[in-house]
Amino acid sequence: MIRAAAVMSFQRRRYPYYNRLRRLLPLVFAVSLSLLVLFAFLSFLAPHPGDSDRLPPRVRHTSINIGGGSDSIKSAAFRVPRDGGRPDRDVWRSRNAEFFYGCSNASTKFPNAKAVTRNDRYLAIATSGGLNQQRTGIVDAVVAARILNATLVVPKLDQKSYWKDASDFSHIFDVDWFVSFLSEDVRIIKQLPQKGGRPWSPSRMRVPRKCNERCYINRVLPVLHKRHAVQLNKFDYRLSNKLSDELQKLRCRVNYHALKFTDPILKMGNELVRRMRLRSKHFIALHLRFEPDMLAFSGCYYGGGDKERRELAAIRRRWKTLHINNPEKQRRQGRCPLTPEEVGLMLRALGYGSDVHIYVASGEVYGGEESLAPLKALFPHFYSKDTIATKEELEPFASYSSRMAALDFLVCDESDVFVTNNNGNMAKILAGRRRYFGHKPTVRPNAKKLYRLFLNKENTTWEEFTSRVRSFQRGFMGEPKEVRAGRGEFHENPSTCICEDTEAKAKAQIESRKLGKKNKSTNKDAAAAVTVPNDVQSEEDEPDWSEPDYEEEQSDLQDRGLYNGTSLDYDDPSSTSDEPELEEMLSD
Repeated sequence: MIRAAAVMSFQRRRYPYYNRLRRLLPLVFAVSLSLLVLFAFLSFLAPHPGDSDRLPPRVRHTSINIGGGSDSIKSAAFRVPRDGGRPDRDVWRSRNAEFFYGCSNASTKFPNAKAVTRNDRYLAIATSGGLNQQRTGIVDAVVAARILNATLVVPKLDQKSYWKDASDFSHIFDVDWFVSFLSEDVRIIKQLPQKGGRPWSPSRMRVPRKCNERCYINRVLPVLHKRHAVQLNKFDYRLSNKLSDELQKLRCRVNYHALKFTDPILKMGNELVRRMRLRSKHFIALHLRFEPDMLAFSGCYYGGGDKERRELAAIRRRWKTLHINNPEKQRRQGRCPLTPEEVGLMLRALGYGSDVHIYVASGEVYGGEESLAPLKALFPHFYSKDTIATKEELEPFASYSSRMAALDFLVCDESDVFVTNNNGNMAKILAGRRRYFGHKPTVRPNAKKLYRLFLNKENTTWEEFTSRVRSFQRGFMGEPKEVRAGRGEFHENPSTCICEDTEAKAKAQIESRKLGKKNKSTNKDAAAAVTVPNDVQSEEDEPDWSEPDYEEEQSDLQDRGLYNGTSLDYDDPSSTSDEPELEEMLSD
């Protein structure tokens, strides 16, 4: 009886439990089904896995934030410290720079201009592109006039093409200084003399790219003999990198001494530098090329998906003959500018902490503040001419792209460290200038090596990332002899115009040996301080010095149209094109 009663009691307790369970089952099923549908919907909205590991900072930077407790900047898989750690070098100066100096004086074997200039030869030049591209044309124009023993007319600046800047030579450069400084090298006049009481219209023609001395004598000199006045159009990079030492030194005299900005530009530029110095003892100047036009022309892809492809494709349509490049190939060859975040990570890995002040010379950045956010998170002391000068102060320059570029040029030139994310015209000109005037640190990214490191950074530690960045950047820091003499554009590597102070170096080595006798433990370090490092770029690592394929292709077509065998044709002055060329996009 007792057992039967217990069983009946247990059954009474069990039946309500099962009844409640049966009522809950539909509810559990409904909730599970809802969660399954929600999961499927979120999976549909997620980005394609093929693009997720290549998203650029402007898309991915939302995962980067200032870590409060850890005092670090956190990225997906590694911590980026606020300070630069313990770098293996002085980040504010180049090693052994004190043993090298710019030397461009003419030798006694270089005749005075009065002795060689022919009174019946006048050479006019029409430059092309933006400020720095035109600067290369002006420098080479002086040398071309010397080769031809001709009087040079002050070069005309490009006012009609992409940049639409109405400035002439005298608005940007001190023309009187230019004429007087070079008076012993080339006779220069401000305008062609009249012919028969009327303005003299010169014959117009072009020369091929990288035309050497013989090329000018064979192609241009016969026309000068016949017409006496010739204007060379689209004059940029029309002079060979390989010339006699005397002509190379003339190039340096023009570029580093004769071309001086006008007083208003110098005054404003020096004031911008002064204001940066008031903020910090040292500062970095970053030339950031990340404009929509630049990216469109480069053919590079930054992981922005269909939106980026549509936007850049629409811009590319303005160049009717531009073929589409393989973005991955462009990146592998080091032809894609680094993103703002990539520049910031490179600098932090090289030893620059968040307390470093940065002046940014840049146009419109693709993606705007969203693209700049990761760089500003890494370096919050972030300035430009628009933030350290008033609108009223910049008003005299604001409507002229070349004058605004000249202000940036001055600040970049005077900076303690100059950094670029590209290998364009301004980067090349400033790299050469900073070598000539003391090898001030100039950081150019080894894009061929860095791109894979940036691509896979989430799979490595910060320590390993830092070590590899510093290894890849050896030979790309603006130090003496890191680029072999004669390689690259002469404007970037003016090796003929850089001399070594062997006496000072020998004296320093003797002092290091004396120091070594007193303290053997410091001998190696002291000797290393006066030994030129073997951080020379290998041919594999060197940036792609050649002109991009499209530009070469266009230039070849132009030259074949202008020249048929050894015969010369002239440009049709009525033939114009509003289509901007590659050089204009790569200049500043």
